[in-house]
Amino acid sequence: MEKENQTLADYMGMLTKDAEALVLATSDVAGEQVKQARERLAAALDSGKEMYQHVRDKAVEGAKATDQAVRERPYQAIGIAFGIGALLGCLLSRQCGRKDDGP
Repeated sequence: MEKENQTLADYMGMLTKDAEALVLATSDVAGEQVKQARERLAAALDSGKEMYQHVRDKAVEGAKATDQAVRERPYQAIGIAFGIGALLGCLLSRQCGRKDDGP
């Protein structure tokens, strides 16, 4: 999970840098349409940064809450995880069985 988060963070950082470079590269280009496009891109970047930070904060809060719940009730957490795993295993085995019965 940490690797996926880091990959997403790297991608967002690279996308942000590329967009900022595009805004800077077109700063000397005249024209109302280019100016409006740069302004929209800059606004989208700011909005994206805020949204990314909000989602990241919510994910951290959720992880901390989950950690706290598991620490307070470890046996219930194990039971729930076992039940979900058994249910998924049953559903997947039935799905795989149907594929083998085909023509």
